[in-house]
Amino acid sequence: MSVSNKKKGVMLVLSSPSGAGKSSICKSLMNLDKNLSLSISTTTRKKRPNEKSGEDYFFVSIEEFKTMLNKNHFLEHANVFDNYYGTDKFLVEKKINNGEDLIFDIDWQGAQQLREKMREDIVSIFILPPNKKELERRLNSRGQDSNEVVKKRMDGASAEITHWAEYDYVVINEDLNKSVEAVLGILKAERMKRIRQVGLVEFVRTISHDS
Repeated sequence: MSVSNKKKGVMLVLSSPSGAGKSSICKSLMNLDKNLSLSISTTTRKKRPNEKSGEDYFFVSIEEFKTMLNKNHFLEHANVFDNYYGTDKFLVEKKINNGEDLIFDIDWQGAQQLREKMREDIVSIFILPPNKKELERRLNSRGQDSNEVVKKRMDGASAEITHWAEYDYVVINEDLNKSVEAVLGILKAERMKRIRQVGLVEFVRTISHDS
């Protein structure tokens, strides 16, 4: 007899101040691990030129978002820089129970709400930049935000970083490849936790009674 191959999925939560590199880490992880997919958030933020609805986000109006919120449609939601973001609870629960691993690119507010509702399923990682100067350089190099928006994000970074101690793990993203390797190692270890291995209790009971 062997342990069932079926495992409950992992909710891998990555948070960081804007520009620290969590989105780049998320994309690299999904290229390396085919069982890992992005939890697509619903947002009122305007779609950027390189983004696709249903792949990067589900883009909706403020009125549509509030209607979904009133119907208790979200596991978590937040207002970040005057834009709303939310996670579809029905889609997440279905995927996790089917053994799929989901990665969440969300802020500390969303992470707190997820912990309140699905603590045993969550593995949380906070991504830090190597220093403040590098964070500002990365924000400017993206070329998608105005100087005013970059300044606003930098002003908010210090407050966001104060939440690092709420997370299970912390990764300092000085080198993207090394950071991806570190997060992948965390994911592989967390998948082996006994609470996620379906059938493990029965397997142990069986072998412990073998003659």
